[in-house]
Amino acid sequence: MDSIEEAARIAIGGVLKVQQGEQVLIITNPRQDVETISRALYNAVLDRGAAPALVFQPVKTQFDFAEPAVIAAFQAKPQVVISVSAEKLGKDRRGIAAPYQYEGTEYDHIFHLQLYGEKSCRSFWSPSTTLESFGRTVPIDYAELGRRCAAINAVLTAAESVHVTAPGGTDLTLGLKGREAKADDGDFSLPGRGGNLPAGESFISPENGTAEGTIVFDGSISLHRGDIIIREPIRCRVQGGYVTDISGGGEAGALLETVTMAEKDAVDYEKAGRLPEGQGEVYRRNARNIGELGIGLNPKARITGGMLEDEKAFETCHFAVGHNYDSDAPALIHLDGLVKEPTITAHMADGSALVIERKGKLV
Repeated sequence: MDSIEEAARIAIGGVLKVQQGEQVLIITNPRQDVETISRALYNAVLDRGAAPALVFQPVKTQFDFAEPAVIAAFQAKPQVVISVSAEKLGKDRRGIAAPYQYEGTEYDHIFHLQLYGEKSCRSFWSPSTTLESFGRTVPIDYAELGRRCAAINAVLTAAESVHVTAPGGTDLTLGLKGREAKADDGDFSLPGRGGNLPAGESFISPENGTAEGTIVFDGSISLHRGDIIIREPIRCRVQGGYVTDISGGGEAGALLETVTMAEKDAVDYEKAGRLPEGQGEVYRRNARNIGELGIGLNPKARITGGMLEDEKAFETCHFAVGHNYDSDAPALIHLDGLVKEPTITAHMADGSALVIERKGKLV
């Protein structure tokens, strides 16, 4: 328990730098691991002289809506929002049906509006975390992580494209023109900043329609029924930015099932008025979108079958099937899948090439 209390103190005092008198909203579920972590965070907030509110709701999956009371809690405009969920925070029913508008950008969740649009809060979220993982992976050298993230982000943001290969068979090219890399570096101390705990990745959303080649997921993957270790690799053919074919064994079948559910639900949501007219087809199409390339950078993370930690592990990268982080490819899902020992090469505007990672080792 001491390790959880120490990790909570680091999360509240070091990562978020909570100040006296600030409102802190903590959302969780009545499940042992996430509840214990949330109560430790609650106590750490009290120790900082701030004002925590701890809200419980039933466990939510990729396809579920958050409870109305949870969405209503955001109306208080807390300065800090923490989600420690057994699975997901849950979708915003009102936001999906009639997206929030802020300075020309649409947001389908009030949380995203406040964090990315209004920048009225800062945050971290820890979906499917465990006591063991949180206690082990949160106490790290955040200064060193910040330096790694900054160096990789600079290359990805400047690159015109990136080529990823791996021993398992991955061979994929992504366009990056006009895209800006983001860092999950554990510095969530300013309004508008947020990310995972455990932290530890640089990530970027490719230009829509540019992903071409093959992804072979061979680490772990997120599905609608939860995260799993991949026993038989999942091969995805990618053309024009979308997954066109999924093959392999049982895990491949489960991925196809999740994607198919997201496609069907998108159409059904529009019919039920849960999506604006015409958006059902957009969400359906983007259920197969390649929405992210991420590079794991947390030295204490390892592949455990929990994607929150897995995607931060050294010697891995991950791709997401579904919505992206640039708000121009919405979908009902975002399924991260790991590729082990990648070689990642950035191609620059001047024709040069920079190797970021070679066979899983940072260059």
